[in-house]
Amino acid sequence: MIGSFALALALQATPPRIDWPSLAPLPYRAEPQISPDMLAFVASEVTTRKCPVVIGPGLTLSVDVAVLVDAQDNIRTTVPRAIQCPTVEQYAAAMVAGAARGNLLPRRASADQWYRTMVTFTWPK
Repeated sequence: MIGSFALALALQATPPRIDWPSLAPLPYRAEPQISPDMLAFVASEVTTRKCPVVIGPGLTLSVDVAVLVDAQDNIRTTVPRAIQCPTVEQYAAAMVAGAARGNLLPRRASADQWYRTMVTFTWPK
């Protein structure tokens, strides 16, 4: 028999099946901004990890992120859509979680609800 802690870990390891097009946009009060330090970190991770994505001057890299918000507007979890660069995926998911805390428009939800957002890293020309 699986203990509750082991079961919780197993459930966390299996991301939920997400119907991305059906999710409502995450209702930010103010859209998060990408700083030059964030761009530098992502560029370093893409290069160091040899991710199969193209970055550089004038290019963009986008990561879709699903966000589970509870009835009290707390962020329960974030799930990035795979882009074949796990560290950048997780970085984007963590950025969304941080940017959404205290930065959501009031909702009338009485239960947990999934939303979608996108983090876009744009390198200047």
